[in-house]
Amino acid sequence: MAGTAISGRLTGRLVWQRATLLAVTEETAGARSLAFEVPGWPGHLGGQHVDLRLTADDGYTAQRSYSMSAPAGGDLVTITVQRVDDGEVSPYLVDQLRIGDAVELRGPVGGWFVWRPTDPAPVLLVGGGSGVVPLMAMIRARRAAGSRVPFRLIYSVRTPADVLFARELRQPPIADGGLDTAWVYTREAPAGAAGLPHRITLSDLTAHGWPADLEPMCFVCGPTGFVEAVATALVDLGHPADRVKTERFGPSGS
Repeated sequence: MAGTAISGRLTGRLVWQRATLLAVTEETAGARSLAFEVPGWPGHLGGQHVDLRLTADDGYTAQRSYSMSAPAGGDLVTITVQRVDDGEVSPYLVDQLRIGDAVELRGPVGGWFVWRPTDPAPVLLVGGGSGVVPLMAMIRARRAAGSRVPFRLIYSVRTPADVLFARELRQPPIADGGLDTAWVYTREAPAGAAGLPHRITLSDLTAHGWPADLEPMCFVCGPTGFVEAVATALVDLGHPADRVKTERFGPSGS
């Protein structure tokens, strides 16, 4: 993968660009990562997203936003899409889009919910379901930059079968104080797991997050209710509100 300067293009006019599908990675039974070649891509930061547009033969268009799940690398843009069964766009992207097919992308979008490799503060990532996608871009950006900033991820997910990026996230933390991952299963826990399935709690954040006096940067992403509950809990634990950055999603027809 060719390297590129990471501009993240936080300002300026965004234009639609042709994106050709180069590679597909099956993440779960209902989700896959799509790597597109986008000539002239300006680069992006972990946490940003893109707008994606499909155009039918009759001229009908559908547009959705998707987080990028990998750091900038030349003209390559990778998103991870989870199928919404009654959706309009995600079933096509997950089940029908093939290598060589083209879509339109516009971005990168977003300048608040981003992590920069130059930031020295410890990082706490809290993801609910597919909310782990932009957090994964931050994790991979850290690795690509050779950063030694300590990262902790608390990943709330329904069942083991629903875990995105499972092989990568289940690797043991590396010796340089790398990524530590804690799992919170809400419906079905794996055999041998301690505790019963539950929604993320204050105790989970205390046990697996950073103490507030270390002044970590916190990134929380997931469904609206999840994000509000976690962000409120982090503030209650003493984290300054301006160091708790949130990104939320809800039903959109996908």
